[in-house]
Amino acid sequence: MKEFSKVNVLGTQYTIYKDTTELDRPFISGADGLTDFTTKEIFIAALDDGDPNNMQAMEHYEKRTIRHELIHAILFESGLDHNSKWGRDEELVDWIAIQFPKLLAAFKALNIESF
Repeated sequence: MKEFSKVNVLGTQYTIYKDTTELDRPFISGADGLTDFTTKEIFIAALDDGDPNNMQAMEHYEKRTIRHELIHAILFESGLDHNSKWGRDEELVDWIAIQFPKLLAAFKALNIESF
């Protein structure tokens, strides 16, 4: 497990770790990523084990997984994780993680990505 980055999530600093194994954090078992709201840490599993049957663009998948976990952190820090069923909905979180690059590209094309 190695520290990848620190990120400000709605005023709270989270630390992102990559290449997390079950030896590092047993709770990563069976997951590609996990957000621990109690410690403000995001863990991304060691996704590329060299198996030729894995997805070939593993870097792309890893970025999507980081976005997915970051969205969990955003929903938690905004309070939506606690007060709604959809705030923890994996399908919705995954949709946002997958579609965000396309949304950002459309906003940038129109120069409306910020205030």
